[in-house]
Amino acid sequence: MTARIKPAALPITASDAELTKMLEGASVPALIMSLVHLTGDLSVIRGDIRPKKPLINEYDGGLTEEQNKRIRVLALDALKAYRDRGCTLPEAPSAQIVLEMMNFIAGATVAAEYVPMMLEELALDGVDLRATPWSQPVSKDTLAKRHVLVIGAGMSGLLQAMRLKEAGIPFTVVEKNESVGGTWFENKYPGCRVDIANHFYSYSFEQNQSWTEYFAQRDELVSYFQGFARRNGLVPHIQFNTEVVSARFDDETCDWEVTCRKADQSTSVMRYTAIVSAVGQLNRPLIPEVAGRERFKGVQMHSAEWDSTVSLAGKRVAVVGSGASSFQLVPTIAASVAKLTVFQRSPAWMMPNPIYHEPVSEAFNWLVQHVPFYGRWFRFLIFWPGSDGVLPALRIDPNWPHPDRAVNALNDQMREGLTAYLKSQVGDDMALLDKVTPRYPVMGKRMLQDNGSWLKALQRPNVELVTEAVTQIDETGIVTQQGHIDVDVIIWATGFHATQFLSPMKVTGRKGVDLRTLWGDEARAYLGITIPHFPNLFCLYGPSTNLAHAGSIIFHSECQVRYVTSCIKTLIERGARAMDCDEKVYDAYVDKLVKELAGLVWSHPKAGSWYRNRQGRVVTTSPWRLVDYWTWTQAVNPADYQWLS
Repeated sequence: MTARIKPAALPITASDAELTKMLEGASVPALIMSLVHLTGDLSVIRGDIRPKKPLINEYDGGLTEEQNKRIRVLALDALKAYRDRGCTLPEAPSAQIVLEMMNFIAGATVAAEYVPMMLEELALDGVDLRATPWSQPVSKDTLAKRHVLVIGAGMSGLLQAMRLKEAGIPFTVVEKNESVGGTWFENKYPGCRVDIANHFYSYSFEQNQSWTEYFAQRDELVSYFQGFARRNGLVPHIQFNTEVVSARFDDETCDWEVTCRKADQSTSVMRYTAIVSAVGQLNRPLIPEVAGRERFKGVQMHSAEWDSTVSLAGKRVAVVGSGASSFQLVPTIAASVAKLTVFQRSPAWMMPNPIYHEPVSEAFNWLVQHVPFYGRWFRFLIFWPGSDGVLPALRIDPNWPHPDRAVNALNDQMREGLTAYLKSQVGDDMALLDKVTPRYPVMGKRMLQDNGSWLKALQRPNVELVTEAVTQIDETGIVTQQGHIDVDVIIWATGFHATQFLSPMKVTGRKGVDLRTLWGDEARAYLGITIPHFPNLFCLYGPSTNLAHAGSIIFHSECQVRYVTSCIKTLIERGARAMDCDEKVYDAYVDKLVKELAGLVWSHPKAGSWYRNRQGRVVTTSPWRLVDYWTWTQAVNPADYQWLS
């Protein structure tokens, strides 16, 4: 295990006046947690000041200004004492005290089953518990004979590469782009940013302590992943501008024979013990088949294939789509174009988020960098309200009397609140309100973060929201049932081929089984990771592992990478050549998965989305509680696999 997590990166040398200034920028609930670490005094969490249960994107705990002032006074004294004694800490709080602290900052009781997961996430002892240990010594000669291929150098691929390097297992990463970063490298459209708070959208063991915004923009995210690759010595292991064309399992040797193609179209064939696919779900742009698209004489581009040489200033621009990328793109370009027409197939439910575009203050970053455990408890403050608490509102109640508008009473309450939020922004424009109010239950599709910029953009005089379907495209624009709209530029904000996992690679398993044929239009995998007949093939962010109800995809990837690393280590320790997922285990899991998904809002008949395949079955999204998936992926159960020796 690797101790790499520090209470605070930098010692405190600031003056009393500077400390006072920095404390004004604190999230007080997180600051109270640091007070316990700084002083060992529990009275601060046992007194009359108690934060309310935190809401998503709210970090102040609902405390009064007087209460905040009292805490800052205590914190100033504690930080001065910490500074003056050389930045040493008293004895660390026991696990029991940490649980009491969790309950305090959560404003509720943290259930016992969540405690191990949250203790691991907090890592207050400085130990990275997601670095899985070897269970027995393995020689360098043994390791040298096992080479792993990681496909993709995005968030998951880099994480897997780091864990393999940490374990001493030889590996190679192939990446189709010229840099790391995956979807964040590829998506360069104006306004592109993360919609999970980036103090949580980061590796648990290597957190950025100087974000410039709470929801970082694309360039800062790419920089974070590029820095991670450099700091961990991963870049020499990556073959850039290289794409896997095919992978074939050799039944005799139990190796994978992999054909790669470089940008110059030259190919090479290599053999690997195992393959870890980290190609993601959102990396193959989807442009709908619209008649006449090839006739258009203006500029066309997909939002994920942005052409920065094209100026939109003064142009008539059409944005087709109203999902996540459109939500970010439209408000960013609306003021600079002559005319902007947004084509909406279906409106999205929006989550109010007043800090969505807000910068992180110098004071806040100073606290993260200098105050012991402040950053880790702030991460907890983001994680906990965005954990499993919302899942009950997504379960379909067969006895609910209003299934067209909601799936249960809690879901209906959410609908009322979010509808009121929409009304508060559109004023008397009832026509616009009707257009932007979804007809499906809340969270049936991806929820989008909103600070008011989307509807403000739609209400600009040069912006029009069109809800009629695009019927065709001609030389000069777009045709709907209502007529022709002249445009100079068409931007396709229409998402990705999300249900075509591992596409366009050709993957052939034992006895010539073709993965595309096996899956058809309904990709499934045990834990979203392994598939029978495809030994030593592991998927990260595979089928039914997208998170649409809780957490961060990085948290989920850390779970998956730990499991995959455990699989590869167990394979080596057992001296086996390959491990193949047991069909009975796989079938039982898939049966349970399908039944669980059928009972959740994403399967509602009105909630068509990229979560579903052509038959309407959900294939991308995970229905599980985070705590359950975390538990299942702690380590491989050898009984779940056939071992080939």
